[in-house]
Order: sequence, then structure tokens, then C-alpha cells
Amino acid sequence: MALLSVAPLAPRWCVHKSLVSPSEIKGVSRTISTSIRMCRPISISEDGVQRRIANHHSNLWDHNFIQSLSTPYGVTSYHERAQKLIGEVKEMINSTSVKDGELITPCNDLLMRLSVVDSFERLGIDRHFKSEIKSALDYVYSYWNEKGIGCGRDSVVADLNSTALGLRTLRLHGYPVSSDVLEHFKEQKGQFACSAIQTEGEIRSVLNLFRASQIAFPGEKVMEEAEVFSTIYLKEAILKLPVCGLSREISYVLEYGWHINLPRLEARNYIDVFGQDPIYLTPNMKTQKLLELAKLEFNMFRSLQQQELKLLSRWWKDSGFSQMTFPRHRHVEYYTLASCIDSEPQHSSFRLGFAKIFHLATVLDDIYDTFGTMDELELFTAAVKRWHPSATEWLPEYMKGVYMVLYETVNEMAGEAEKSQGRDTLNYARNALEAYIDASMKEAKWIFSGFLPTFEEYLDNGKVSFGYSIGTLQPILTLGIPFPHHILQEIDFPSRLNDVACSILRLKGDIHTYRAERSRGEESSCISCYMEENPESTEEDAINHINSMVNKLLKELNWEYLRPDSNVPITSKKHSFDILRAFYHLYKYRDGFSVTNYEIKNLVMTTVIEPVPL
Repeated sequence: MALLSVAPLAPRWCVHKSLVSPSEIKGVSRTISTSIRMCRPISISEDGVQRRIANHHSNLWDHNFIQSLSTPYGVTSYHERAQKLIGEVKEMINSTSVKDGELITPCNDLLMRLSVVDSFERLGIDRHFKSEIKSALDYVYSYWNEKGIGCGRDSVVADLNSTALGLRTLRLHGYPVSSDVLEHFKEQKGQFACSAIQTEGEIRSVLNLFRASQIAFPGEKVMEEAEVFSTIYLKEAILKLPVCGLSREISYVLEYGWHINLPRLEARNYIDVFGQDPIYLTPNMKTQKLLELAKLEFNMFRSLQQQELKLLSRWWKDSGFSQMTFPRHRHVEYYTLASCIDSEPQHSSFRLGFAKIFHLATVLDDIYDTFGTMDELELFTAAVKRWHPSATEWLPEYMKGVYMVLYETVNEMAGEAEKSQGRDTLNYARNALEAYIDASMKEAKWIFSGFLPTFEEYLDNGKVSFGYSIGTLQPILTLGIPFPHHILQEIDFPSRLNDVACSILRLKGDIHTYRAERSRGEESSCISCYMEENPESTEEDAINHINSMVNKLLKELNWEYLRPDSNVPITSKKHSFDILRAFYHLYKYRDGFSVTNYEIKNLVMTTVIEPVPL
């Protein structure tokens, strides 16, 4: 069955006739605003209104194809085998005691523990071993000192590999560790030392140094130096290595780093390379058991993904979205992102809610940015603030369906959140939605008037119009994690974590979207506003400046997420942080919201459609 689909030409809500000349439609005024004249193509809708369209590519995922997906991994026997493997792995962990010299010794116990934790996390099976992971990290941290750690508790000299892996892993789990430990691995000239001959052990040490450098906090110069050194070193090393597990691991880490990395994508990649270079696993820790468990977990969750995706596709079709031709249809891609950052089986409401809310936000974005007229947008904005089905009375036909699906979805998710949080959270959602609509309305006025705001004004508004806040708030409230008001204030707008995340996404997004948006008559972007305020600057100058801003903000984001003095646990902030990573991933190569038939299509295939061979 074909994966590609073409939107039907007889929609229930609205059809536009692309590239139709006004002269072909009797009685239609040829007078349009300056911004519309700048935009190509122009379309005439069935109601005779001249509109701007973006000509985004159609939905890639045919509804019938989605409904046809099947997998055998939902049957009980696979779950029973996975539970058996989990028990066996736990026994192995408990058997690797420091008393058994053949398995683990005082000379390697710290690195062994860190390596096992790292493998659990990268294989995507860490949720089964939370107590074991905490016990291992508590043990490692008890031997941590101002010079880092060696391979084992009895090691006399600190080891770069152990220290770098320890710094990264402990920091990610909330332990207060300083990057100053890396200063002890520099030579007298202040540079990181390396040998003339690159050994496998040294390469792995530098690989973990690079991974640690991605978790830098503001002002940590040594982490910046570590990133520069390790990047150059690894790029040179990979040219000399044959194609093997280590070379593939390096390629993946260099390409995705941390902020662009998605846990499920990493698991899929690490499954392929794990076991090829098992130098860190104890002889008792059979790699085949971990590998079999990881493959089973991947495929069993894929079974759940396909069930959820079928429900989502039915919602998309039954709600009438399948018949709308002007917006981007990205519900499958959004679901994929959600399932790549949360594979807990009990979090279906989060994954489906995330996909629905962001799909709705994308439809609204296309209405406010291109398709809607100013009169229509004012009516829709007022209807959202009224928040009642009767508000559709004054809306044009195509907006009525959008409004009712928005109304029903937000209310439904508020009901799910109330079950989880024990209180009504609808006002939270409505406030976030109204702020999003107001910001979108302001941008629409800029487009129609040709107004170019200051850089600061544009960014302040753009942080809200991106939609991160509305797409994050309701889904995380369904997780079963308590979010009392004081914790929610540290995650949602106007917290610093939220502000930094919104800034990063708006800035990074504009780098990839400003040319296409400008061709549609949307002049305002971070690029254009910066160049207006700095007339001597080129587009390249503006992009370099904005990339520099993003790099600084990423370090601040790390701090807000991982700061050890925070009253909010990392677990409460994790989904908000991972949602940023999901969208940051979309901007790795291009505007992944609008152009999904390359990397993002491959992401869907790799993490949802195709199984891992056992």
C-alpha cells in the first residue's frame, strides 16, 4: 500500500483552487493588500475570497496505510520473555559484587558501574532499572573528588574516560559535580593532552569528553575547550577508523550531540553498534541478554505506537482535517516525536495529546500566517476567548470545524489532566491558548500591514507564537507526575526555563524558515529585524549572530534544567526539556515542520514503522 497520499479535492470545510486567476472568478475584487501582492501563489477559495497559500507538500501518511499496520510483538509471549530477561539482568547486576574478583575489582568498579548505566540509558531500557541505576551512581559519587575519578575506587590516578563519563552521567541525574575536574587532564600549555597514536581506548575517552561537553553550564570555559578539542580529535579519528561499531557511534554522537538527540532514535542506533566493542562490560554481563531485551522493548513499544497511531489517524480523518488542503498535515510526525521522547507504555495520553495539540497549532499557524483574512482572524480570536460552541455562529464555514475540534480537544485533555492532577487545569490551558492566539494575531497584523518590528519586539512575540507553551502544558499534565502550582510556575510561562526554550526554538526556527516566509510576504523574522537594526550586516552576519545567541541560550537551558539548587526535581522538568529537543531536532537540516519528506520521514520509518530484527 502506498505511503504517499494526496489530499481529497472535495473537502467538507474548505477547498482552494491553487493558482486560479481572479479574472476567472466573476465578482471577485482584484484589490489586495501590499503584503498579499508580495506573496505567491495566490488562490481563490470556494467562497470567492482571495487568499495566500504556502503550497506545503501534502500528507505523507495515507490513513489506510496507517490502519493496515500490524506487528506480532503485542502477544503475551514476548512480554513474558522480556520480563524474564529483566530479572536475569538484575541478577547479573547484583552478582557483580566487589567481593568477586573475577567480575569486578577495586581497580575497575567505578567505570564498570558507569558503563552499565550508560548502556541501559542508550539502549532505551533504563526504566526497568531505576533503583539499580541510583545505587550505582550513589556509589560512584561517593568516590568523586576535585580531580574526578579513576577506573576504580582504588585507582591512584584520575582517568579521563571515567571522569568524563562520570561528569556527564552524574550531572544528568542531578548530582552536584563541577566541570573543573577536566582541568586536570590538560598539559602544561593548557591544552587537552593526547598521544601521537590514537588508540581505541583514547578515542573512547575523547568521545566521552565530547558527550560531557554537551552538558555545559554558562561560564564553563573548560567545557567549551573540551568541545572544541574533542570535535577536532574525533573528526580526525573517524577518517582513520574502519567501518565498525566505534566509528558508527562517533558519527552518531557528532551528528546529534545532546540537544538534537532523541532517546528512541539513539536506542535504535545503539542497538546496531552495541556489543561490537564490548570493552566496558564485565564478562558476566552477557551482551546478548541486554541486546535481546533492548530489541524486544523496541518492538513491543512499536506495537503500542501503531495502536496509538491508528487512533490518531482516525481522529485526524473523522475531525475533517483529511479534507483540508491548505494546512500542513503533520500529525504522524508529531506523534513520532512524542514517542521518541517518551516510551513509557502508560503515557499514551501524553503522546496522543502532544500530537493533537501541535497538529492543531500548526493548522492555526497556517490560518493566521497565510490563509485567513484579517476579518476572519479577528472573529476567530474573539471566539477562542469566548470559549463556547455558540461562538462558531459568526465564523466562516472552514473555521467552524477547526474551532470545534480545538474546543473539544482542549476540554478533553483538561479532563485527562484533572484525573492526573486532582484539580481543574482548563484555565491554565485557556490562558496559554489565548496568549498564543494573541501573538499569532499580532504577527498577522504585521504581515497585512507590512510592518517590521524591532528585533526585541519580534522575539518577545515570537517566543509565544511558536506554540511551545500550548503544546507542552496540557500533555505534561496528563503524565501522572504531580505538578502543583509552585512547580508548574517553574516550568510553564513565564519561568526562565520556558522563556529560554521558546527563545531557542524561535531563533533556530527563523534561520530555516525566513526565506520561504519572505517569499510569501511575511517580512518579519529574526533575520530581517536584526538586519534592519544593523544596516551594515549581511544575511550571513545575521545568521551567525543568531546562532551565537542560540549557543549561549543552550547552556543556560542546561543550567535551568539541571541546576542542583532547584526546588523542582529534574523528573518534573524532563518532558518540557525533551519537547524542546524534539523540535530542535526538526531544525537540524531544514524547516522540519514544513518539509518532512526527508529526515523526518526517515525518523518515522526507523522508530515507528520498521521493526528491529531479532
